[in-house]
Amino acid sequence: MKLPIKRTPRDVYTWDPFDEIRRMQEYMDQMFRTFPALENRVGGDVLSPLTDVMEEDDKVTVTTDMPGIEKEGIELSLKDNALVISAGHGKEEDSEKEGYIRKERTYTRYHREILLPEGVSEEGASAKLHNGVLTVTLPKLKKEAGKKIRIE
Repeated sequence: MKLPIKRTPRDVYTWDPFDEIRRMQEYMDQMFRTFPALENRVGGDVLSPLTDVMEEDDKVTVTTDMPGIEKEGIELSLKDNALVISAGHGKEEDSEKEGYIRKERTYTRYHREILLPEGVSEEGASAKLHNGVLTVTLPKLKKEAGKKIRIE
């Protein structure tokens, strides 16, 4: 679909403004499907935090932004060769001024599944949260050299 669409004077009588709105919605949906990372970041009530994965010879380091989250609110698990990060943070605020009361509650949830390279082990893994940045270090299993098979 190409935008904008030019119309001839004849088309004014058959023009439906709601059809234009539907086409624009389809165009926007197509644009969000083209950029799935953008769709995941803003779609729904669960945010997908920004994450960096760095692979070295003996370990994999995953760094994730978790602003406003305490370490007690974070759950980490390794499932099907993927690191699953789930976190939640709630805040309730009350204020009373000159005869009225204001209450506000917010709750932020984060969820991210990061595919890891083959050979990552959860034994010896460590995690650290500092200034809203979660760093998870996972050791890699040592690959054994292929064993020779003797022919009899």
